Amino acid sequence: MSQAYKHIEWCLNKAKKEIEECKKLGKRPKHRGLLKVNPSVEEAKKHLTKAEHNLNGITKFKEIGFSDWSMSAGFYCIYHCFLAIAAKFGYESSNQTCTIALIRFLKEDNKIQLDEKFIELLEYEGMEEVKDNSIIDMRENYTYGVQISVKDEAKINELEKICKNLLDITKEIIFK
Repeated sequence: MSQAYKHIEWCLNKAKKEIEECKKLGKRPKHRGLLKVNPSVEEAKKHLTKAEHNLNGITKFKEIGFSDWSMSAGFYCIYHCFLAIAAKFGYESSNQTCTIALIRFLKEDNKIQLDEKFIELLEYEGMEEVKDNSIIDMRENYTYGVQISVKDEAKINELEKICKNLLDITKEIIFK
């Protein structure tokens, strides 16, 4: 059993327990894990639309002088691509590490063809530390830090290129 599969099991159990707890308390069911749902290309399309919206945000933020927000837009473009893939295969995720574990498992199980570099963009190294210069690192630095612009425009251009590439790959996965 792979590490990704074990993590998915943990995420599925987490969501189930949290939903049961909400029901006991008379609250709206919500979770911070992973649910098995009916596969939905329609839901996947919604995530693709959101990913494209975020891709456009990368450029728009740069144009209006808010390039620090370009990093968050890029992060969420990639994340919504992953959520689109999850929806196609019948999962709903409310947890980034669960989403990444699912994408890794789908890749290991040969259900999707995806270059490892895309998974590593959002993955915490050992789930404990952020990789230097990863999209997570850049998003956190520009979101929580005090910089109001990205001085190295090449970083934004590279992020945009990566996002466009992943969007194309995600569309192939969703519509094949």
